[in-house]
Amino acid sequence: MIKKVILKFVRLIIGFVFCSLAIAFMINANLGLSPWDVLHQGISNKMGITMGSATIIVGLVVVVIDAILGENVGWGTVLNMILIGTFLDVILFSNIIPVADNLIVGVIMLCIGMLLMAFGMVLYIGCGLGSGPRDGMMIAIQKRTNKPVQLIRGVMEICALIVGYFLGGSIGIGTLITAIGLGYFIQIIFKKFNFKSNDITHRVILDDINYIKLCISKDIDKEIEENN
Repeated sequence: MIKKVILKFVRLIIGFVFCSLAIAFMINANLGLSPWDVLHQGISNKMGITMGSATIIVGLVVVVIDAILGENVGWGTVLNMILIGTFLDVILFSNIIPVADNLIVGVIMLCIGMLLMAFGMVLYIGCGLGSGPRDGMMIAIQKRTNKPVQLIRGVMEICALIVGYFLGGSIGIGTLITAIGLGYFIQIIFKKFNFKSNDITHRVILDDINYIKLCISKDIDKEIEENN
């Protein structure tokens, strides 16, 4: 049981690393930030914080929206919100991802980034420990509307882009490519791995709280019986 939990969390962290690498690739493609990163940069510039910190703040806001839409929050959701932004700062500051110096290399890096993001989502969502804030929103909307993933993700990307643009985030041809293409890359990878996000049963934080309460209640009952 413990080994299984540990392996789940290892898979979760690896998924987050892939997602952080994906964001770094798309930023360093140097063709304009992805829609969410336009938003993150806008917030970063306005508040004087790092991109990773802005990512965490946006994640917190989206988690609240997810809760309103009825999507339960899991440990994976919380860790996603904290760790992807942290890993992103480490990757960007370490300069391990090169910066593209021409259009062809930039487009290739964008495609690599979108593939890494989709694969990272398969890894961590498949753990059943809760979706990431943005992916949770995507899944919640899909459950309510039964619309294709690429359509829902596309609308989300465009909304993030509009807000980010008015906050002063940088846009370019890469912004358009990721706004339109990310949903399709996710759809392709999901189909490739026969991954159906709607079929995943997530263990949410409330489950663990109720389990702890049950254990405490049993211990109290047992103690009462022994005293009697």
